[in-house]
Amino acid sequence: MKTIELDKWEPSEEDPRKLKCAGQRTAQEVFEELKYRLEGMGYLPDEYFLLAQEWENGREIPQDADIFCTTDYGGSEGVYLDVYLKWYENGQPVTRSFITGKTLGDTGADLDRMFLISSAITKAFHGDGGTYARYMRLGERPEPEDMIVHLDPAEQRTIIQALAEQRERQEAAMSQTEQLLRRMTGSITAYMDTAGQRPLRMSDYDKTVLAIRDGELETFKQFYPKVPNQADSLLAEAAGRPGIVGRKMVLTLLADARSISPEAYLTACKRAVDTGDSQRVQTLVEQMKSRLSEPRPTLPGEVIQYAYGHDHQEIAKDLLRRCTPEQIAAAPPSLLPMAAMRQDFQTAMVLVEKGAQPDRHISQVLRPLLSGHLEWMAERLLKAGMPVELDDYAALSACIQNDAVDTAKLLLDRGMDLEQYRLWDAAYGRSDGHAETMDALSEYWSELQSGPQQDGPAMGGMSL
Repeated sequence: MKTIELDKWEPSEEDPRKLKCAGQRTAQEVFEELKYRLEGMGYLPDEYFLLAQEWENGREIPQDADIFCTTDYGGSEGVYLDVYLKWYENGQPVTRSFITGKTLGDTGADLDRMFLISSAITKAFHGDGGTYARYMRLGERPEPEDMIVHLDPAEQRTIIQALAEQRERQEAAMSQTEQLLRRMTGSITAYMDTAGQRPLRMSDYDKTVLAIRDGELETFKQFYPKVPNQADSLLAEAAGRPGIVGRKMVLTLLADARSISPEAYLTACKRAVDTGDSQRVQTLVEQMKSRLSEPRPTLPGEVIQYAYGHDHQEIAKDLLRRCTPEQIAAAPPSLLPMAAMRQDFQTAMVLVEKGAQPDRHISQVLRPLLSGHLEWMAERLLKAGMPVELDDYAALSACIQNDAVDTAKLLLDRGMDLEQYRLWDAAYGRSDGHAETMDALSEYWSELQSGPQQDGPAMGGMSL
């Protein structure tokens, strides 16, 4: 397989046949591509495989960074795999933890397996380096659990042929078989070069899906035109395939697709978000209108909500900046409350300024802010024009319960009726225990009802 790049590359303007560096990839995007590759090989540690928190939220890989792994027993139980980034700043080396993986087992076989995973990670970034040995696990006995066997080329050929036949006959064993094929040949489609006398008896759709999962771009281009009626599911598959190859597959499908169902398109957008590839998500959202089988105005907002709620805030904020006011107005009404719950003032303000419609969810916006002693934020949002339904008395109740008099006054300024609120509250008693706040609001309400004093027309120095 091709190595995972840490840099972004694009065709040179001077010579399109050559590539030039166009910046650094985000750590999240690189992590998702590595995780996808290990999962396809059956090499994910069974306990966890996690990106270090400091590399989340769109942080880029430092320029000229290198990756290396360490593997060892843990202090209590299990075997740990640590992936590090190393680069230089001002001539001094800087090393930071990048990814941590753990397996529950703590036997020698578990240690060997984690070293194989470490080797797979190193090869993913640095290539095979001229070494073509492959390893596989054999035996599923309770004790000992595993043994590591080295296979020479002739033995590999025998195993590959057997696995290929098994894959055709046994659907239940397909997942494990695919993992073994990837570990020994680099990809399932590549096995044809090794055992070409027995080609896979699969449909064109199956071959296209395998090409996507293996990252075989040319094979994908060969087969996807043969299944035009499967564009919906193929787009979702390609969108979830991390890395530059996955992005190219998405662009290839979008160039020909014209009638993709909104549900499938949303699924593709969500899977693109999960890859951490902001550029891919932007492309899908930008081309949405001309690719859907029927309009779905809420789709951009749904993608933003998914990204924001699944720890891809940078992708969500980037989409938010690019979306039109019409697209934000059609977004799910729960999006603004999500920003308020996280006390994310910047995102909440952009949503309000672009016309987000929280409908009758204003209390869900105000309550977390007021209870968190952020009345200033609630007031800023209201003054910026956050829409309020005049009979949404739960919003006024949230202010009273948190004794936020100034915020409540802003609701009354908007036209909310305090007397009608009293009738509404009579059934709930939510204002009980807040007499001082209610007195202040009652006095302010009376002033609003009386209106400004007007002088009558003057006549001969007298006011009539």
